[in-house]
Amino acid sequence: MHMPSDVESKLLIVDDLPENLLALEGLVRGHGRPVFKAQSAEEALGLMLAHEFALAILDVQMPGMNGFELAELMRGTERTRHIPIIFVSAAGREMDYAFKGYESGAVDFLQKPLDPHVVASKVNVFVELYRHKKALRREVEAMALLHREQEALVQQLQCAQRELERAVRMRDDFMSMVSHELRTPLNTLYLETQVRKLHLGKGNTAHFAPERLPAMIERDQRQIQNMVRLIDDMLDVTRMRSGALSIQPRPIDLAALARGVVESLAQQAEAAGSAISFDAPSEGVRGQWDDFRIEQVITNLLTNALRYGGGKPVEVHVGASHDWAQIIVRDQGMGIAPEDQARVFEQFERTEASRKRAAGLGLGLYITRQIVQAHGGRVELESAAGVGSTFRVSLPLPGAAK
Repeated sequence: MHMPSDVESKLLIVDDLPENLLALEGLVRGHGRPVFKAQSAEEALGLMLAHEFALAILDVQMPGMNGFELAELMRGTERTRHIPIIFVSAAGREMDYAFKGYESGAVDFLQKPLDPHVVASKVNVFVELYRHKKALRREVEAMALLHREQEALVQQLQCAQRELERAVRMRDDFMSMVSHELRTPLNTLYLETQVRKLHLGKGNTAHFAPERLPAMIERDQRQIQNMVRLIDDMLDVTRMRSGALSIQPRPIDLAALARGVVESLAQQAEAAGSAISFDAPSEGVRGQWDDFRIEQVITNLLTNALRYGGGKPVEVHVGASHDWAQIIVRDQGMGIAPEDQARVFEQFERTEASRKRAAGLGLGLYITRQIVQAHGGRVELESAAGVGSTFRVSLPLPGAAK
């Protein structure tokens, strides 16, 4: 078996006589084998606490603490317990020393005068064993690291699979919702055309009397606008995903813009049974924003307030505070539970209560947040189930610190 020679093997020799240390060092020295010398047990313990040794060669007869006592101390300490020990003893007393030595943890003995070939052979055996043990430990650690990396990779793959499964479910749900949402206005238009075709076939021109045409056209427009709005929402989400959402700021009066949205939704508010109150400073709130996109934001928030407001009054407030312009839309409707407040801003996410109350793709608040963030602003929600919701949009005013 090839010995891993790249593993450094430190040797410790302990003898109270300097000449013995020099002689023994000459016998055990070799490539990749740093030799550390100690002239007392105390000095040897200090070295063993600072270094990891492949082998300790201890002289038995030393003043103070002898080799056997040092070995017993080594066996009582975790850091030094596993260091192999070879005792050096005088010839003629080996039997007495052997029993005592093996009790202290010796693995072998050397007798004085030392035979160079025996010393080199025994030291080589222990060095080789140490190097193989270190190499094996290194391989085990490498395998453990590889195992941990594989486990981490498996977890990442499982996470990616869950995300993919979620994305597929979202896609399927999205397609299902789109089909449902587009089918409703299309079915209404189709039924209207069938009824008109039936009246025309029977020559019933009274159905097309001038006084009935405005209501008929208004119904058609409403259904077409619903479809256009759904398609616009889907296109906006596609642009946001690709980072291609266009923001074209220009000088506008936020108060006038919001007032225009409130007026355009008057009929929807009347149908919902909700009165809209509007409050803004007479001098207006002027800044640099994309009027088309900010109109989308206000329309989304106000439409939601009317849809889920339970027929109760809705408040719209526009103002300025420090470096921020603010749009606040407050309703007194069903509200949003705390655990749902973060996810309602995500794509296709809706609360169970909102699904039962009204149809929709769950894109309005996602688009709102993306537009506001593209302007360097933020959207905040204060709500609780059953007490209504307050959406606060903050947009930076000209000269505001980024």
